[in-house]
Amino acid sequence: MAVENVSAIFKMYCLTVMTMVAATYTVALRYTRTISTGDMYYATTAVCLAEVIKLVLSLGMLTKETGSFSRLKSALMEHIFCSPKELLKLSVPSVVYAIQNNMAFLALSNLDAAVYQVTYQLKIPCTALCMVLMLNRSLNRLQWFSVFMLCGGVSLVQWKPVEATKVQVEQNPFVGFVAIAIAVLCSGFAGVYFEKVLKSSDTSLWVRNIQMYLSGIVITLIGVFLNDGNKVLENGFFFGYTHWVYFVVLLASVGGLYTSVVVKYTDNIMKGFSAAAAIVLSTVASVLLFGLHITIPFASGALLVCVSIYLYGLPKSETMRTTRQDSDAESKQKLINV
Repeated sequence: MAVENVSAIFKMYCLTVMTMVAATYTVALRYTRTISTGDMYYATTAVCLAEVIKLVLSLGMLTKETGSFSRLKSALMEHIFCSPKELLKLSVPSVVYAIQNNMAFLALSNLDAAVYQVTYQLKIPCTALCMVLMLNRSLNRLQWFSVFMLCGGVSLVQWKPVEATKVQVEQNPFVGFVAIAIAVLCSGFAGVYFEKVLKSSDTSLWVRNIQMYLSGIVITLIGVFLNDGNKVLENGFFFGYTHWVYFVVLLASVGGLYTSVVVKYTDNIMKGFSAAAAIVLSTVASVLLFGLHITIPFASGALLVCVSIYLYGLPKSETMRTTRQDSDAESKQKLINV
């Protein structure tokens, strides 16, 4: 997808907001699961509520895109109520994203925000592998090198897990790492699957989002009652909710939608800088809020991950490859003409 020409100020705005949302969401979620006082809320209800908010926001964006209520109604009738196959198609990423979001809560209940932020970058090689298998994309040598470097950096971070002195709840780093592993697998597959669906037709992004979030609400509601059904019936859906929990839900809702908009105006290098900056901010916040002790393996691993993200996002020599393909095509055509 080509990046539109916009001002440097707007690109910096996009970079800043994307970085702050990613870092703040991770730190705030960690805070609500480990430090925040009071009754613990049910993570499944937070995931479900985020899906509802995403649906409302997508409806608002589709209303703006269509320009009138009558056009909105016809779009919903055509793509939602009269397209059960499309809803079924989008239920696949809905299930996967539901698992991913629940795994994020489990991971941040057992791992520090900085460790999570670094380890979660494994989504890059996972996404790359899915793109190669599902979209027939190719990676250059530098990108493959950066993938292995990233894996090495994450291994260093996980080699000797750092400790946070201000966290009083019981934690299991192994459970946290397994949760992240599942989350990155889900992120890679669902992201590439959704991209493939988007590019298979000219249907609006917001229509696709609505189709996905409708399925997501049903799936996450099933998850609520399978995991916390009796507790929710006894204590209520919003049991344990504080203003911090609502803030986390809002960040989860806005962050997912905002990322899809930001991709339109930024490039891979800016997204790489954003991810690296989010790691730094999460680390600083973890030191201040959770008493995180920085170790040499963690610092070295985090540095390797940041460098690998930058290298992976460097512009690929698409021009050279396209020119070579065009040249081969011309040669074949000449042979055919002869």
